[in-house]
Amino acid sequence: MKQLNCLIIDDEPVAREGINDYCKEVPFLNVVALCKNVLQANHHLATNDIDLIFLDINMPILSGIDWLKGLKKSPSVIMTTAYKEYALESFTFNVLDYLVKPISFKRFLQAVNKVHSYYDQNNDNNILFLKSERQLKKININDILYAEAMQNYIKVVTTKESIITQISLKSFKNQLPENSFIQTHKSYIVSKYKVDRIVDNQIIIGDTCIPISVRLKKFVLDKF
Repeated sequence: MKQLNCLIIDDEPVAREGINDYCKEVPFLNVVALCKNVLQANHHLATNDIDLIFLDINMPILSGIDWLKGLKKSPSVIMTTAYKEYALESFTFNVLDYLVKPISFKRFLQAVNKVHSYYDQNNDNNILFLKSERQLKKININDILYAEAMQNYIKVVTTKESIITQISLKSFKNQLPENSFIQTHKSYIVSKYKVDRIVDNQIIIGDTCIPISVRLKKFVLDKF
């Protein structure tokens, strides 16, 4: 089981210690440091291999969201905040869950299990073979951005290439981890962890706009 190195960032000592106590109950969490502001966190990010950040939003010096905006590359993040209204904005970053204080241990455990599952998908054995152009192409599931139905074919777009393969979107979806991929439209499946932002009835991944159907909109938003 992969150990996740964690930072806890919160200006309230009681909140920091509360998250730290929860972390002690989870074998795969290793707390590297407790930080009272993001400036302290910058030091630990620069000197340690951090997998996960528990991040408060409303803090002095710089808010959690403003700090995330300035990071070139962020570890996975779980927001821990008293403010519900920042949830949608926060998911435009590498935020995997959003916990509203007071946080129960049950809800905390759901969030960290989600992060652990995400890291498990980064192993080399997590692969698919797709038939394309008279050959079988190996792809890592974690590289998939989205898939688009094209009559009797689908186009699978990854971080490395686009592959056209003769398979139905439904059959392809059944080969993917259920918690990591979302059907947003009858013609589209997206990787939850590759979504940059959600704007009105569209999901944005890089420069690509993917529609969210009216029928599926509530289902899609609930997944985030």
